[in-house]
Amino acid sequence: MDWTLDEEFETPQGVVRWATLGSGDPLVLVHGTPYSSFLWRDIAPALARERKVFFFDHLGFGQSEQREGQDLSLAAHAENFARLLDHWGLSRPSVVAHDIGGAVALRTLLLEQRSYRDLTLFDAVSGGAWERGLFQLFLEHEEVFRELPGYAHEALVAAHLRHATHTGFRPGILDAFLAPWRGEKGQAAFYRQYSQIRQADTTAYEQLLHGISIPVRIVWGREDRILPPEYAEWLHEHVPQAELHWIEGAGHLLQEDAPGQLLALLSAEFASA
Repeated sequence: MDWTLDEEFETPQGVVRWATLGSGDPLVLVHGTPYSSFLWRDIAPALARERKVFFFDHLGFGQSEQREGQDLSLAAHAENFARLLDHWGLSRPSVVAHDIGGAVALRTLLLEQRSYRDLTLFDAVSGGAWERGLFQLFLEHEEVFRELPGYAHEALVAAHLRHATHTGFRPGILDAFLAPWRGEKGQAAFYRQYSQIRQADTTAYEQLLHGISIPVRIVWGREDRILPPEYAEWLHEHVPQAELHWIEGAGHLLQEDAPGQLLALLSAEFASA
């Protein structure tokens, strides 16, 4: 499936690839792990009917550069996101963030001190105790996972991806998500990025969440097994003025499970705007 990011931005740790669609008020889409901007393949063109939509692959993901020695921490991703916003000349874009993209967007807002018009977080890492499950095993045993036979690694990643969707992937989509993580280089890149994502990088801004003054929308799939609904409730407690919307019958990947409902919410005005 053709999904090409035709622009490049050089960071201190390597090249980030990005693209835009449409025209109008700027809106930036921020993906999480182990995904890429391919998640936005249906959402971005629809939003671009009314907005100028920016999307990119985090360093170490998708079409962006993968190599040993890269800093792929949440702090580094936030620094790169701030650099991208400056490169694009965006002073107050709308930002939509998913999974660890939520933590990246929040660090960029609260610690890198970039300004947004509004912020939508869905099924997003934001704070609290989220180092758990398979992710915690990745952190503790990176070298073991790096040494898995290729077939075992691919089976593990495929199972992890399937676990994130409640309704299942359409034909060909799972292979597209797997592609950047295949082979010796991709396997190393997969565990390299997971081994650097740490809860300490969200703890650093938690005390600032209550002070967010821009409109915030929280959207969550009721069947999310990666970040269950209590993580949405935690975020709403810490950003109490935010809107909270539940999507029934959807898991962690709203882009796959409920793209129509997600798009309707992303296209709607904020209640507090």
